[in-house]
Amino acid sequence: MHDTSKQYDAVVSRCRELYTKKMQDYGSAWRILRLPSLTDQIFIKAQRIRSLQENTERKVDEGEVSEFIGIINYSVMALIQMEKGVAKEPDLDVDEAVALYDEMVSRTKKLMEDKNHDYGEAWRDMRVSSLTDLILQKLLRVKQIEDNKGKTLVSEGIDANYQDMINYAIFALIHMEAFE
Repeated sequence: MHDTSKQYDAVVSRCRELYTKKMQDYGSAWRILRLPSLTDQIFIKAQRIRSLQENTERKVDEGEVSEFIGIINYSVMALIQMEKGVAKEPDLDVDEAVALYDEMVSRTKKLMEDKNHDYGEAWRDMRVSSLTDLILQKLLRVKQIEDNKGKTLVSEGIDANYQDMINYAIFALIHMEAFE
């Protein structure tokens, strides 16, 4: 039997480490980004992953792993922006930014555990390429909701979509055994 929680935590630990180091290098400059800008950053990363999956030739020596990590970290930043609002200038120190990161990941992991209970870890039978496509689909949904000024009639909100993208990217990295 797989230990999803342990695998999940291993992926998050690596992503959190990179997030923390970038916070030390750049501070919280990302706090000025509006939600559509973060969505577009995630979209670029997901499109690159799909391109890497479809093309045999690579001209940049970075693979899917770093792009999935980027999807996770930018999605966490988006969740933080949704909760705190966009800042006019960097306003978080490293400790505060990491505490917010941990809070968003904790909520997202709880969602994953609830869904895994109901779905019986169906993601384990999925391909990484399918997880990539689901991330892209979620991004297109988020873009549409953003274009609709956040209004939905019957659909879940933007935050749930970001959480799903985080979980799909973590599942992809677990499949790729990137953190074993």
